[in-house]
Amino acid sequence: MTRTLALPPDSRLHSLSADAIRSVVEAAQALDLGRADEAERHIIALLARHAEHPEVLRLLAGLQNLRGEAPAAAATMQRALAARPDDALYVNTLGSILLGAGRYDEAIAELRRACELDPKLAAAWFNLGLALMRSLRIAESAAAFRQVLALSPQHDDARIMLADMLRAQGRTDEAATEYRRVLARAPTAGMAWWGLADLKTRPLTDADVAQLRRALQQPGIGEPDRIAMGFALAKALDDTARHEESLHVLAEAHALARRHRPWNARAHAAATDAVLAAFTPPPIVADAALGAEVVFVASLPRSGSTLIEQILAAHSAVEGGSELPDLPLVLTEESQRRRQRFPDWVNAMRPEDWTRLGRRYLERTAYWRRQRPRCVDKLPYNWFYVGAIRAMLPGARVVIARRDPLETCLSCYRQYLVDNDYAHTFVDLAEFWKDFDRATRTWHSLHPTHVRVQNYEALVADPEAQIRDLLQFCGLPFEEACLAFHQATREVYTPSATQVREPLRRDTARAARYGALLDPLRQALGLPPFSA
Repeated sequence: MTRTLALPPDSRLHSLSADAIRSVVEAAQALDLGRADEAERHIIALLARHAEHPEVLRLLAGLQNLRGEAPAAAATMQRALAARPDDALYVNTLGSILLGAGRYDEAIAELRRACELDPKLAAAWFNLGLALMRSLRIAESAAAFRQVLALSPQHDDARIMLADMLRAQGRTDEAATEYRRVLARAPTAGMAWWGLADLKTRPLTDADVAQLRRALQQPGIGEPDRIAMGFALAKALDDTARHEESLHVLAEAHALARRHRPWNARAHAAATDAVLAAFTPPPIVADAALGAEVVFVASLPRSGSTLIEQILAAHSAVEGGSELPDLPLVLTEESQRRRQRFPDWVNAMRPEDWTRLGRRYLERTAYWRRQRPRCVDKLPYNWFYVGAIRAMLPGARVVIARRDPLETCLSCYRQYLVDNDYAHTFVDLAEFWKDFDRATRTWHSLHPTHVRVQNYEALVADPEAQIRDLLQFCGLPFEEACLAFHQATREVYTPSATQVREPLRRDTARAARYGALLDPLRQALGLPPFSA
């Protein structure tokens, strides 16, 4: 006989037998460990007897989400919520699924409701902080992470992210304090070390470097922490002109990262060529003015895109949205709808389809035009999508920031950017630069009136003339405030957050300091060797 435990009606396990409860626990543990196949065995057995039980459905949603089936996971979680509509944990689960799917506005709404249902649920506050952070709503994100820490003061991830948000607000002293609080408790917290090292206005001290070296010697450090600490140490070594050792430490960190996330340069080159071919000639559009309220700023990282955004956002008519994820997410939605990968479906699009996608983008980004009529979207990788931008939003302007290739690649190599898998070797970096270069030239030749290539070195050498030309290209009247961009008070959530709050500098080139040490990178880029 199957024995059903006498649990209270409000229990999430109510009406389940003892055997089923054991299966629920084992499935949940397997999901926590990322063991999808093991979790699936338990969940299939549970579904056979309890197909509509909300806790079984919650586990099924977790499995679907783990396997990248976000739409199915959200639908399953909605079924679970129908039985427990006011369960904060269930609402939090739905919110986290929506967050993972990039449906940020919906995720924020659900996660706020979870926090209202149970103000002591730290997981919901943390997920809300993440959703707000990914939506670039910095102050709100910081407030959510503070709530997490009020409930759980030892939540190191929340404290590190709070420090990141403080840095984005220009509050570097407070950010440093929070990073150091984490390190006092967890001396091998890699992201705290990297955050501290990357503040730029305050290099790591000799005592910090000694502590960091000791931390790297400790056994059992997780590889993400070890990688981040390696970048932090390399930054400190570069700050003290120990360039050879800095490159050696960077090579070790990159090798470790590449082992887990290899880069296929050939495949990316082929994808770039496919996108260029798909949008040559450009698609016919239905509404030539759609998107005139948006300026896209694209680039490789560390090429001056944040500087350009800061200049534009100093204008009274422009809001800086920073690295908005919405354009690729809109294209992903269309790929899911058509069940084809981008750009395979481009040739099937009609003018009204592109208009639909453009309006969807404007809907998703409306938050950034609440107070000013125009906004900047500066997600770097949007250089890959310029053809789609021109089809979806033909009235938008696109500024592609371009910097010296050697300086760009060296800066990308030195900066810890979790998703930049192309930066782990000099050869891959050089190939990625060539893809960017090829795309930039093509987009500018196809759309000379709407795509501007902004040379970083020219901007630094003659800022007033370049800024006047930039504003004219964007259809903006000149304002003196754009020349004093560093005085603009705004949140900046990029590695250049500190630099753009300082007057323009002309001494940002670093490659010469490394001399012949960078000859392998020069060779990969097709440049001559170093000459003193």
